[in-house]
Amino acid sequence: MEKTASTSSVTGYAASVPAPDARRPWRRRALAAASLTIVVSYLLLTPGGVLSKADMVAYAICHRIPSHSLVVNERPLPLCARCTGTYLGAMLALGALFLTRRRFSELPALPVLLALIGFTALMGVDGLNSFLALLPGRQAFYPPQNWLRLFTGALNGLMMGSIIYPVAMGTFWRDYRPERILTNCRELGGLVLLTGLATGLALTGWPAVLYPLALLSSAGVVVMLTLVNTVVLLILARRENTAESWRDLALPLLAGLAASLALIGCIDLLRYAFTGMLAGLPGLPQ
Repeated sequence: MEKTASTSSVTGYAASVPAPDARRPWRRRALAAASLTIVVSYLLLTPGGVLSKADMVAYAICHRIPSHSLVVNERPLPLCARCTGTYLGAMLALGALFLTRRRFSELPALPVLLALIGFTALMGVDGLNSFLALLPGRQAFYPPQNWLRLFTGALNGLMMGSIIYPVAMGTFWRDYRPERILTNCRELGGLVLLTGLATGLALTGWPAVLYPLALLSSAGVVVMLTLVNTVVLLILARRENTAESWRDLALPLLAGLAASLALIGCIDLLRYAFTGMLAGLPGLPQ
């Protein structure tokens, strides 16, 4: 009888203890309020319309040298050609994988991964060549071209998106799928073809095409940072692999977005304090 009473007492106590989230709803509400405050403050405090806000996002991660940027209606795009390509490629990779590889959490197969690393190395070589052209007394190995910056950047973006996507899926979802997102170079070739079409459209110079691509690439900066920050926040909170629906991810993603915009805003302020320029870098040809 004593054993039965003891067991019943323990069971009753366990049933009366609320789940961790139910015991601390104020923390979730406080996190949501703080995150929303940061997001709304960023949108209100950054000047101008959508394209000007895209400039502020780009200002945090890109040199924004006008001569290295694509131009629409005599206005340089927010990101330089290489960064435009990089984040455009990343967004295309994320979009394609989201549509075809739902919750896949394994990195690409080794041959594909080596090809992606080669893409990044190719962009590095072109970036070094462009940098040499900026230095007095130095000569580039070949004439730098914005179309090369755009395309090699886009290839690097494929690598970034193909690494971030499975890491995010393997951190977010309880029922993630332990399958490779890309199994062979034929699948990678499809992404390369998609990227080539997008960069080809960007090189036409049509405003109706360039404006959306400019906004998409700038959004790519925010999306990539948000994914990374959300992964970090979930790991720090020991809440990885708990989401069963997008509703479960709403607050973590909002917090990741707020952290990203706060980081972008801080970098913007520091850069302007040191350079006093919204485009280019002191001492370098513009």
